[in-house]
Amino acid sequence: MKKVLVGMLVAVGATSVAMAQGNADAGKELTAVCAACHAADGNSLAPTFPKLAGQQEKYLLKQLTDIKSGNRKVTEMTGLLDNLTDQNLADIAAYFANNSVVVGQADAALVEAGKAIYRTGNPKTGVPACTACHGPTGQGLGSAAFPALSGQHADYTKSQLKAFQTQERSNDPANIMRGIAFKMNDREIEAVASYIQGLY
Repeated sequence: MKKVLVGMLVAVGATSVAMAQGNADAGKELTAVCAACHAADGNSLAPTFPKLAGQQEKYLLKQLTDIKSGNRKVTEMTGLLDNLTDQNLADIAAYFANNSVVVGQADAALVEAGKAIYRTGNPKTGVPACTACHGPTGQGLGSAAFPALSGQHADYTKSQLKAFQTQERSNDPANIMRGIAFKMNDREIEAVASYIQGLY
């Protein structure tokens, strides 16, 4: 647990670099292409594409920057950000962050198991509670660029936990999510992803 807390503190320091201030109105004008997968307001209908609405602005900007630079590989996004400036990316992040996420429903059969992982983790295997970084209602922590999870598609959350687990995704500060996901089994991943989909 001590390692996780130290890692979180390092991550906060690593993500506190000054970034461009976003303008949501300007961002809206830049999101026509985004809407094809993420919907105009950021509440994607396809469970494999993430909901961007209500996401922490700083986190979104980091992801957009990482995708553009190649630090985070997202095949479907290849080339889409190449012609955008840092200010454009900040504006897009501000636009989606200012919209409200539409929360889905959790699978009733998985709620208790998902709630347990989300709120208390698994002390036996060293999986920390999700609330530590993402908050009790899944709103995230903007100052540390920890993402909001509330309402996120279960399929997308599962795919990202698996990607962290296999090191396919590696743009998490201080390896925090890779370390956590590695300790989770498939049942825990499925349950917590479902719980998050209905969390608000």
